[in-house]
Amino acid sequence: MQYWLFKSEPGAWSWDDQVAKGDAGEEWNGVRNYQARNNMRAMKIGDRGFFYHSVDEKRIVGIVEVCAESHPDSTTEDERWDCVDIKAVCGVETPVSLADIKAHPDLAEMALLKQSRLSVAPVTAAEWKMICKMAGIKP
Repeated sequence: MQYWLFKSEPGAWSWDDQVAKGDAGEEWNGVRNYQARNNMRAMKIGDRGFFYHSVDEKRIVGIVEVCAESHPDSTTEDERWDCVDIKAVCGVETPVSLADIKAHPDLAEMALLKQSRLSVAPVTAAEWKMICKMAGIKP
């Protein structure tokens, strides 16, 4: 299993919106960055990800699971752009803020910090375990 981080502006697509989609999940569409697209192309069904509210909140608020592998993004006819479908797994007990992540030395190399504008980023197994602990959930 691989781990990921999905960033969304809560005003455009929030954790509550994701939860409302249930087990069917929703396309993670609209991504127009090659590296983020390539990250989605590497995803497999069952991979897990952090759902991160960007902009004002800047915090991890939930866990999602990939429920459909890479396929054409329905929001464009441009064949360069793909997306995956994700479904909500659970909310976190304690949201983990960007400040919390920056303050933790073991997370200094996290893609969220190194490539802050990337909307879909990889998370290492060690980072996953640490953030789950910070969030009060079992990895």
